[in-house]
Amino acid sequence: MSIYFAYIARCGDGSLYSGYTNDIVKREREHNEGAGAKYTRGRAPVKIMYSEKFATRSAAMKREYEFKQMGRKEKLALFL
Repeated sequence: MSIYFAYIARCGDGSLYSGYTNDIVKREREHNEGAGAKYTRGRAPVKIMYSEKFATRSAAMKREYEFKQMGRKEKLALFL
C-alpha cells in the first residue's frame, strides 16, 4: 500500500510551492537539485515545511489543489 503526501514548501526566495508525492524526502532533494518542478528551479534552497498523508494519490492531489486555492497567510498558518 502506497502513502501519498500533499505538501507546502518554502523556496529560497520566500515564495511557497504546493505539490504532492509518494516520497517526501526524495521530492525535497529533487527540488533542491533542480530536478523538481519548473517553478522551484532556481529558487533553492527548498524546504518542505508542511505535509499531510493520504492513502490515495487522488486524495493527495485534491488536497494539493486546496492548498493552491489558499492565500499566503492561510498556508503560513498551517506551519507557523
